[in-house]
Amino acid sequence: MNFESIVPMSYILATVLFILALGGLSNQETARRGNWYGITGMAIALIATILGVVTAQYTILLVALLIGGSIGLFAASRVQMTQMPELVAILHSLVGVAAVAVGYVNFMDPTEHLTGVELTIHDIETYLGVLIGAVTFSGSVIAFGKLSGRISGNPLALPARHWLNLGLLLAAIWFGREFVLQSAAGGGMQPLIIMTVIALLFGIHMVMAIGGADMPVVVSMLNSYSGWAASATGFMLGNDLLIVTGALVGSSGAILSYIMCRAMNRKFLAVIAGGFGTGGGAPAAAGGGEDQGEVVPVDPIETAELLSNAKEVMIIPGYGMAVAQAQHTVFEITKTLREKGVNVRFGIHPVAGRMPGHMNVLLAEAKVPYDIVYEMDEINEDFPDVDVSVVIGANDIVNPSALTDPDSPIAGMPVLECWKGKTSIVLKRSMATGYAGVQNPLFFLDNTRMLFGDAKATLDEVLKNL
Repeated sequence: MNFESIVPMSYILATVLFILALGGLSNQETARRGNWYGITGMAIALIATILGVVTAQYTILLVALLIGGSIGLFAASRVQMTQMPELVAILHSLVGVAAVAVGYVNFMDPTEHLTGVELTIHDIETYLGVLIGAVTFSGSVIAFGKLSGRISGNPLALPARHWLNLGLLLAAIWFGREFVLQSAAGGGMQPLIIMTVIALLFGIHMVMAIGGADMPVVVSMLNSYSGWAASATGFMLGNDLLIVTGALVGSSGAILSYIMCRAMNRKFLAVIAGGFGTGGGAPAAAGGGEDQGEVVPVDPIETAELLSNAKEVMIIPGYGMAVAQAQHTVFEITKTLREKGVNVRFGIHPVAGRMPGHMNVLLAEAKVPYDIVYEMDEINEDFPDVDVSVVIGANDIVNPSALTDPDSPIAGMPVLECWKGKTSIVLKRSMATGYAGVQNPLFFLDNTRMLFGDAKATLDEVLKNL
């Protein structure tokens, strides 16, 4: 059977399934189906490539597939939902290093005998693939370190760092010119290696300069980079499916980055420049040096009473819920309150957590019904009618100073306006600031109660009292 004839049709079918996967993943109710579309599309693409494109070295290919598949299964079975952001980041790095490897192998391929314009275009494709891949690889590794706590979340603000980035970019362009010229004369390896080092340094410096508060944007940005790296690899190999799939991932990641920036009232270039957000956990300082008052603590028994007597409850999860792995207890509390006739809803900020959709993933894992989970824009106007808002480990996304203080670092950032409700209960370990390093006036308002301690431990007590 001639499998080569069915490769184009298989690639078209795989592309359609990938598009359906992206569409499915845009909604919680269809996300599971979207995943299966993606899995099916990738399976078709792999089978078609193995049977219709590969002509030799099947043993090496199967060994590689077995090793990669085993690592993937092991990682998927061992990773906790709270570790999803760093897993996503490290997987992006694999796409980057693959693009670099393909670029070098493609450049050194002795069977290629191109000349003139074709050679120039091929060299540019190779150069861009290696450049984007190297930036994606090193940037993703640093993002993994920051998300997993192995590297501080503080932005690295080197002197004249913008000039340094510009210098690295200009150097990459100059060495690109040298690579094309030397390749035409039978050389080019030296400028390619130097550019690779520059790109690796650029990726490291770019992500090191970005603070913890901007990590959701970083994750989606690296997702976009990995897509463009895959697309560049497709051009190098003349593989239409890689080109289209990479473009889908790259463009969707770019759109997601824009959505994240808009949710934080930030400009994409400002995020890349870094300087927003700190490592978190710094001692709280009163805003503007003024005394903001005293906080009113509450215990689990009082919290349970407030929840039991409420008719409308809004739960606002943040990264603290993920760290404490309290999502399952939150679901049990939700179920108990709903059985008592309390209307419980969840308010999700677009940048809550460490990656886009982080809170939605955790709540889905805990089997919280999709129809009571709302985006910020859907429920912000409802807070005046909410009896109790429960803020679990969130800080910057419920900070009133984003709307009231034009000099605040988060000024203009859309936030969940829970202070407009009757009572807000904020779960925190301490009075430390969030990743933006900004004190939160919400904690000192008359209708706010602070429930201190580990979120899971305190919520377990609340559940017992309910």
